[in-house]
Amino acid sequence: MALGVMLALLVAGCGNQDDDASEPAEELTWDDLLPADWQPEKLLEDFNVEDVADEDPRAAELMDKLQALWQQAPVVPELDGRRVRLPGFVVPVDLQAEKINAFLLVPYFGACIHVPPPPANQTVYVQTREGRPYVGALFDTVWVEGTMQVEQFDSDLGNAGYRIEQARVTPYEIKE
Repeated sequence: MALGVMLALLVAGCGNQDDDASEPAEELTWDDLLPADWQPEKLLEDFNVEDVADEDPRAAELMDKLQALWQQAPVVPELDGRRVRLPGFVVPVDLQAEKINAFLLVPYFGACIHVPPPPANQTVYVQTREGRPYVGALFDTVWVEGTMQVEQFDSDLGNAGYRIEQARVTPYEIKE
């Protein structure tokens, strides 16, 4: 009889455990996603952005160079496979969705809607846990927790250099 009770408790306990609880997530900042030696501001040294009007041909040239640089922005390979927690803003891949299964996590409000979107190393493609979509809206501020993969994702909204699958998504709250 004792063996039956122990098995019942073990099975009940396994069913209630949060599969992420076994390993604590490392809290990251967006700067942690940037390689230390990446310096995109060097591109702007050749331009005085204040003096370049939208209709100036140099503005189009700068935008083309910036977009190419952003798409190929280097990532931090050491983040691959690490359990992380990162705050950011939601940009749904399907902008018509009420229940969001996949979205781009970006570091600032308005990203991906305005041109240019953030660089790939400042964008994370997030897929929620199966059967647990995020119910929210464009630009909600959230915490995303899960295992980081260093992997390229391309969409019309922007390019991501990182991916988190089976993510736990919760509203952003500041720890006190």
